[in-house]
Amino acid sequence: MQIQRKTDLIQKFYLREILTGLFITLKNLFFGKKVTIQYPEQRRQYSNRFRGLHYIKAVNGVENCTACMLCPTVCPANCIHIEAGERDDKEKYPVRFEIDILRCCFCGMCEEACPKDAIKLSNIGEMTQAQRVVYDKQMLMEQRGSKL
Repeated sequence: MQIQRKTDLIQKFYLREILTGLFITLKNLFFGKKVTIQYPEQRRQYSNRFRGLHYIKAVNGVENCTACMLCPTVCPANCIHIEAGERDDKEKYPVRFEIDILRCCFCGMCEEACPKDAIKLSNIGEMTQAQRVVYDKQMLMEQRGSKL
């Protein structure tokens, strides 16, 4: 046996919920905090934990990377490609180091996996200047000077 509840007109057409939602919308529209920024003149402030563009650390103009292949191994997006070579002193170095920025999810796992602390993620989040989607070793070395 089912018990039927009597519903009044306000409950039947959800008028109370509609009016509550309308009140919240109008309150935020007229008295709420403005969140729009004027982009070129104003810049958004990101936290210190923000992970942006990659760069390779260098000591005396020589990259710190030893092409150990840990960063492409742990990368979940499979966006890092390295070709290793050897120097005269029998030390490995990356002949080719490329990061496909469109595939990258900026998780920071490559930064955590690097034993030499060679690859870093800066706090530069503006990637509008990037016509290139694959950053090579030269571009990654240049970006370290623009780290904020």
